[in-house]
Amino acid sequence: MATGSYNGRILEVNLTSGVVRRSMVARGVLRDFIGGGGVAAKLFFDRVAPDIEPLSEENILFIMTGPMTGTGFPGTARFTVCTKSPLTGIWGESNCGGNFGHELRAAGYDEIAVVGTAQRPVYLWIKDDRVEIRDASQIWGKDTYETTDILKDPATGAREAKVLTIGPAGENLVKYAGIGNDKGDFAARCGVGAVMGSKKLKAIAAVGTGEVEAAMPSEFEEKRKEAFAMVKDSFFTQMLRDNGTDGGMTMFATIGNLPAKNWSLGDNTAVASKIDGVKMTQQYLTRPHACHTCPVGCKRIVEVKDGPYQVKEGPGPEYESCASFGSVLMIDDLAAVIKANELCNRYGLDTISCGGSIALAMDCFENGLITKEDTDGIDLTWGNADAVLAMVHKIASRDGFGSILAEGSKRAAQKIGKNAVDYSVEVKGLEAPMHDPRFRHGMGLAYATSVRGACHLQHLNTTIEANLLICPEIGLHGGYVEKVSDRKAEMTFISENLGMVVNAMILCHFVLPSLQIQELPDVLRMTSGFDYDLKEMMECGERSWLLKRGLCNLMGTKAEDDRLPKRILTPTTEGGAAGSVPDIETMLREYYGVRSLDAEGRPTREKLRSLGLSDLAVKLHG
Repeated sequence: MATGSYNGRILEVNLTSGVVRRSMVARGVLRDFIGGGGVAAKLFFDRVAPDIEPLSEENILFIMTGPMTGTGFPGTARFTVCTKSPLTGIWGESNCGGNFGHELRAAGYDEIAVVGTAQRPVYLWIKDDRVEIRDASQIWGKDTYETTDILKDPATGAREAKVLTIGPAGENLVKYAGIGNDKGDFAARCGVGAVMGSKKLKAIAAVGTGEVEAAMPSEFEEKRKEAFAMVKDSFFTQMLRDNGTDGGMTMFATIGNLPAKNWSLGDNTAVASKIDGVKMTQQYLTRPHACHTCPVGCKRIVEVKDGPYQVKEGPGPEYESCASFGSVLMIDDLAAVIKANELCNRYGLDTISCGGSIALAMDCFENGLITKEDTDGIDLTWGNADAVLAMVHKIASRDGFGSILAEGSKRAAQKIGKNAVDYSVEVKGLEAPMHDPRFRHGMGLAYATSVRGACHLQHLNTTIEANLLICPEIGLHGGYVEKVSDRKAEMTFISENLGMVVNAMILCHFVLPSLQIQELPDVLRMTSGFDYDLKEMMECGERSWLLKRGLCNLMGTKAEDDRLPKRILTPTTEGGAAGSVPDIETMLREYYGVRSLDAEGRPTREKLRSLGLSDLAVKLHG
């Protein structure tokens, strides 16, 4: 059997001792978990005690690619950063596009594992087999854009280097700090940047001169060209290319899928129409942009030349950021939203969690739970863009009230007290992304059960519930009805397993509607050399989900944590989803049966053993 190019070669970096070594992941682990977050969860389970503090030196930061990263197949430029999350206290995983994943594999590594804490700020320099831990004192304190430029300057680094870096938010241990990749792409969720900051690791720069070749090059190249043409010519791709991921915002507002005013309004079309992708294309777009070798080109390069919110040409906001800093905060000035996005990029902040935390504060301000005396004089009224920008600065620097919001909305609500928790829209500590479960009930179940907290990317419910992805061979027959809770439990079970596979490969969700799910085992076979069939591939996804769920259980997650916040369970009186709320109790009851979870929310001993996770079964059940 061909061995494939993805052999699980790990670059092991101990920042406490300063030792760098190489190791290999066992072939059986690669087959069972495919790559990405699945393999990372297995490595974490084998190496790290689940009760460690996320910001301690014992926590490991995994930067993971997958078997398809760097192969040129559409949508495979991604990589994943995994660790124990300082925001949620459970399994943390953050997926990122861009160009670093390809560069790391070209340098000869499939993963990086960073443990320990440096005595002073450092960065990691990788050029093929040459790996150095270098002093970062001169770049500590600089934002992600400045750091990237310095490490790409021929006088100090290499222009061809691909850079991962944290900004001041990561250095200041903001609980939702992210990691930037060459300015425009971010592993933003779960506070992975705070873990990097706690290790005094400012950046990782990589230069690779090798080639990434599939196990079966000729077969794979034929499949790659076929897939490239299908993705490039699809209607879905054309929409993304024309107006970016924010192109559907006004339509989302109309149907009830767009959160507004911290999830309290069901129709925010007036604001959405002023900040959607069409307006961005008309007013501020200078050119579209794409991840490495991707035919979609959904990213936006923008420039704001005039007015109080000027932004030099650079990466523009995607849908999640436009909604988090626009509709959710009632800001209808697109230039201000672009400015907020740039500040978050430079500081290294997750826009979803940052916007959600500020929305909590605005609700508390409106309802008298806090005043200007609490907010350092900032007038946190809805739509006040200047106040929001001022608060972003304070969050990144952990200044005054900003330090409270830097803990995330769950902890901030606890600190504010009274009934502030009613205005915190999070699950397991992770702020909800910008897709309203009152419109698609299956999304609510996926939020409640996601292994990292409220999430729209650890599963495929967004696509499946919209009937854009049908595969009867694995039980996805289509015909799902929006604003209805029936049939969503089994759908979510399958969707989560498939999501684990897609994220382990690592494949962008935007190319999936153009591909055939039943062909993915062949693509994996051509790439990795493992002769998967559809059944085994789906078992790999289920195994990964169960392991991550078990890790969360060992870290403290229980059945009562599978819940939705009050705001999502409160129906709106207007908009396309007026009067609709997901029947979360019924869906959870059905889901627990399908998923084989016990009354405490743990995978059963029998289910774990059936998928080769007996060691996890012992830790969970004795």
